[in-house]
Amino acid sequence: MPNLPAAPPSPGRLVVITGPSGVGKGTLIRRLLKTCPEFRLSVSATTRAARPGEVEGTDYFFMDRPRFEALIEQGQLLEWAEFAGNFYGTPRAPVEAQLHSGQSVILEIELQGARQVRRCFPVALSVFILPPSLEVLRQRLEGRGQDSPAAVAARLQAAVQEIAAAPEFDRQITNDDLEVSLSHLVAILRDQS
Repeated sequence: MPNLPAAPPSPGRLVVITGPSGVGKGTLIRRLLKTCPEFRLSVSATTRAARPGEVEGTDYFFMDRPRFEALIEQGQLLEWAEFAGNFYGTPRAPVEAQLHSGQSVILEIELQGARQVRRCFPVALSVFILPPSLEVLRQRLEGRGQDSPAAVAARLQAAVQEIAAAPEFDRQITNDDLEVSLSHLVAILRDQS
């Protein structure tokens, strides 16, 4: 039997996951990646300094402001935003390379970035993670112990606006039970692959 050339890889799927701060996006995605190793998490770029223990290219691509601004000018970011005086964004080239090689890529980004990605990559699957209630979200934010009461209040105020945008997304998951939410997310992603 003759050797046939290998079939080109099928394009991977881009998945955008967003939701308010404290809703459990990161926890869900970490669990998802253990359950579904065929998915890759995109690494964002930032102008903020690396925190202790963070690794270049694993946690973030750390860069200075002029380099980040050059990426914006050159259209090399799928999305970007400025928070607390620092830029954050998703470099286009690594995501496109992974998708071209047949890997599915997950972007864990905020609402503003998710909207940008939908404009430049309309075939992306978008999933919004909802809290069971604002009260539960408040408890989760306070339980993290990372924010002052004023910061928690600001995050809750932002959450109201973000939650109002949930219908813009292809699918919504209410994260009231981590295992149930994970099974819903896995089912959505495997159904869409």
